[in-house]
This record gives sequence, C-alpha cells and structure tokens, in this order.
Amino acid sequence: MSATMNSVLFGWYPYLCLTVFLLGSLLRFDREQYTWKTGSSQLLRRRQLRWGSNLFHVGILLIFAGHCVGLLTPIWVFDALGIGHGFKQGLAIVVGGVAGIVCFVGISLLAHRRLLDPRIRATSSFGDTAILLILWLQLVLGLSTIVVSLGHMDGHEMVKFMNWAQGILTLQPLAAAYVADVHPIFKAHLLLGMTIFLVFPFTRLVHVWSAPVWYLARPGYQVVRTRFADRRPVGMPRPVYPKRQPAE
Repeated sequence: MSATMNSVLFGWYPYLCLTVFLLGSLLRFDREQYTWKTGSSQLLRRRQLRWGSNLFHVGILLIFAGHCVGLLTPIWVFDALGIGHGFKQGLAIVVGGVAGIVCFVGISLLAHRRLLDPRIRATSSFGDTAILLILWLQLVLGLSTIVVSLGHMDGHEMVKFMNWAQGILTLQPLAAAYVADVHPIFKAHLLLGMTIFLVFPFTRLVHVWSAPVWYLARPGYQVVRTRFADRRPVGMPRPVYPKRQPAE
C-alpha cells in the first residue's frame, strides 16, 4: 500500500466516519424519531433469538470495553502501573478471544435465524441483514488477528495501534504512519471497523444510544398501575365513599 493511500485510509477516512457517526445520529434523532428503534421479530423463533441476542450483546459489550481501554488508555499509564506490553497483549488475546467467540456464536445464531427462516427473512429489511453480516465479518477478522498476534508476543504492534487511535483523537496529522507497516489483516479489521461507524446512523444500531442504562440507578420499584385502575374521566374529582359502619 502506498504512503498516500495509507494516509487517506488511516489518516482522513477516520474523521469522515466519526463526523458522519456523530452528526448522522443527531440528525436522525431530530428528524426521524419514529425510525429510532430496533425492529423486533421476537414472536418468531423466540428461543434462538434469546440465546443469540444474549450471547451477542454480552460479547460485543466486552469487546467494545476492551477496545476502548486497550486503545485509548495512554501508554504511560500502563508503564506507571508496571504492566508490560507483552502481558497486555496476552491479556487482550485471552479476554478478547473469549469475548469474541461468545459474540461470534451469538451473531451466528442471529444470522442463521434471519437468513434461513422464510418468515423472518420476509420481514427483514436490507439494512437489517446487511449490518448483521458486516458485524459477523468484522468478528471473523478480529478473531483472525489473534492468529497473527500469537506470532509476536512482544506487544510492539499493539503499541502502534494505541498510538494510531490516540493520534486520531488528538488530531495528530501523521497518525496514519503508525499503522503503515502492520499486517494486512489488521488493516482490514481497522477499515471495516471505521466503516461500521460510517453506516451506524443509517442502521438499527442507533438504538445503542438509547440503551436503558438509567434503570441501573433507579431507586426502588416502579409503580406501573395501582391495584384498582382509576377510570375517571380527566378533570372529574375522585368520589368520596362513606365509611363502613361496624356491624351491630
């Protein structure tokens, strides 16, 4: 890959993806709130959906958290804690590998269900199927990078990715140079990952922004309805009933 192409793909393309990701999500929420959802097919093959969805979401959350911590934490923090680059890479391989396998099993169940069940396939949009397959391919690429990483456990290449990610977020003009000579499978993984951010606002993935995490901090129980539903018309005062007299 030429230096110019590398600069375009890993120096300019990330900013395009992040801009569309943020502005696109904001505009869709502002202008198309009725499409701000994830289409449900729960009534069809519910058991496979439950297993696939739970495994996928647990795995993808662990992967996302691991990528954020591993790539965006400054290198000096790991050095100050005495965590070597080789140890960090080994930990990333083990934890990321387990989470990746869990996520892969889950998304494979979801893809099998959506593609091979005629009723679900008939009610699925092109975008629903496409983003599912893109995520599946990204997981395959991510798991494949483990094989390459096992060939060099010194953590040197992982430092390149950390410098690249942090360089992009801090607007360093030569950040693309950090990944110029990495293995092609890592470049494919990076490119597809950035493309997922690019198409994010136009898919069902926008429901991630509306994840009900506030439920975790909600105090006590939520009263949905009283024992006896109050069916009074709006504005009508509550009736006053006489107290029951004790029996003589």
